[in-house]
Amino acid sequence: MATLAPPFLRPGQRVALVAPARKISAAEVELAVATLRGWGLDVVLGESIDAAHHQFAGTDELRRRDFQRQLDDPTIRAILCARGGYGTARLVDALDFRHFAEHPKWVAGFSDITVLNSHLLRLGYQSIHGVMPVLYGQAGGEAAVESLRRALFGQSLDCQAAPYPLNRPGTATGELVGGNLSLLHTSTGTASQASFAGRILFLEDLDEYLYHLDRMLLHLHRSEQLTGLAGLVVGHFSDMKDNAVPFGQTAYEVIDHYAQRYSFPVGYGFPVGHEADNQALVVGRVATLIVEAGGSRLSQ
Repeated sequence: MATLAPPFLRPGQRVALVAPARKISAAEVELAVATLRGWGLDVVLGESIDAAHHQFAGTDELRRRDFQRQLDDPTIRAILCARGGYGTARLVDALDFRHFAEHPKWVAGFSDITVLNSHLLRLGYQSIHGVMPVLYGQAGGEAAVESLRRALFGQSLDCQAAPYPLNRPGTATGELVGGNLSLLHTSTGTASQASFAGRILFLEDLDEYLYHLDRMLLHLHRSEQLTGLAGLVVGHFSDMKDNAVPFGQTAYEVIDHYAQRYSFPVGYGFPVGHEADNQALVVGRVATLIVEAGGSRLSQ
């Protein structure tokens, strides 16, 4: 059964900013609030904004309560996660999506928010992997913010990448699944694990050791999660780390080591992940991946 797309936004509707992971101040999202109001939206700040408990945006219970309130409020048409970090997975099992099912809405974010993208996909709903409010003013991120606006308001998305030596040419069509590799890896075996079979998988990550990247991909391979994949989209793998004794491969070469075992098309270098140019993708929506000599394109 095809995944369900929540209603697209229209000017005058209400959206909520919440922080399900790391703490963030209201001052840090002022530009985002102004941007969203410029799109004609009414912006509500959840109680997790300005809350703090160690590194988190309040206790687990406060963050869960805030997110649940926005899920249940039928006047809130989208939930924008203000920032990532760590902590969203601590909440997801305690969230109740019954009222959400009556009034589906867009949930948007990336990085740590991948667990929500994956969880919603498993429940049968589309969501947005895209730039978060704390980053709206980032230099070089203008196209990323515009792509998020397009996704929220129901316009088409077209993400392109330059040619790359490790690309495997081909064409694939399927629902999009993916996000941050670390979060996808740790979702394995949980209620938030979404199937990759028949879908186009996109991956990105930040600040990981190369040997750990290999270990995560090995796990996806050994657990047969890559079997039946329609295509693979590889985004930013930023600030990767190595040991004193080098691992001997770049991040993309590590990915290629496992991709070679399959026949699906692979496109590297997409503007998705922990860089300023982080193009919005709709998780669960059918996409077409075209990888050819002149470069790669992912269209939704």
